[in-house]
Amino acid sequence: MNTLRIMTYHVQGCRGGDGRVDPQRVLQVIADGAPDIVALQGLDTSPGQDQLQILSERLGMRAYGTGRNGANAFLSYYPLHGLQDFDLGEGGRCSRADVDVGGKRLHLLNLRMEPPPRCRRGQIASLLGPELLGNPSMACPALVLGDFADTFWGAGNFDLALALRKARRPLWPATFPARFPLVGRDRAYLCGDIRIVDAHIQRTRMARMASSHLPLILTVQVTDPRTYLKLKKIHRNRMEIAPG
Repeated sequence: MNTLRIMTYHVQGCRGGDGRVDPQRVLQVIADGAPDIVALQGLDTSPGQDQLQILSERLGMRAYGTGRNGANAFLSYYPLHGLQDFDLGEGGRCSRADVDVGGKRLHLLNLRMEPPPRCRRGQIASLLGPELLGNPSMACPALVLGDFADTFWGAGNFDLALALRKARRPLWPATFPARFPLVGRDRAYLCGDIRIVDAHIQRTRMARMASSHLPLILTVQVTDPRTYLKLKKIHRNRMEIAPG
């Protein structure tokens, strides 16, 4: 079975614990983690300071983003499809993209929430609502990951636990604040036939300096036995049964 190595990383505009903005440090952290796909949050894409473009060019990964300042984005060695950006309300954002691995499709939802309980409750309702996870088009396995902006048990987490499975995490799952992590804000949830083979948090000295969050790296395996045909393989002039 095919596996993917996926990182989620809130880079906070590449501003480190010393207050200095330095994309080179974030770049080094990502390179050390050697992911296939990176789900990024908190990028600065203002004119003359497009951090997504800088990271993409220097890492040799393809960039997928909306260009919105502070928005979420992906870096990937695999082609991603159907990129969409969603407003979760109260400053929360979610970017959705699909990746095909070994004939199997995986939905990726990259999100960033805001900490106030009232905000998080509404943002989680939007995530579980008809535009995202409640959409019938979300028929394939899904990995929901990013900064959930809570402490130990935030508002709306009960709804998340009912709708999704929490992904495997290290024994000590804290990722925030990076210099002395106490809270596991950066994590992932699963939907459908997908499993986490390995999960670890990058705790190097560079990772503690590059951002206020530590990156979480997941090795993901899609176990759904079905395969999915690309739309271009289906003829337009008549209806067909798609094998598989």
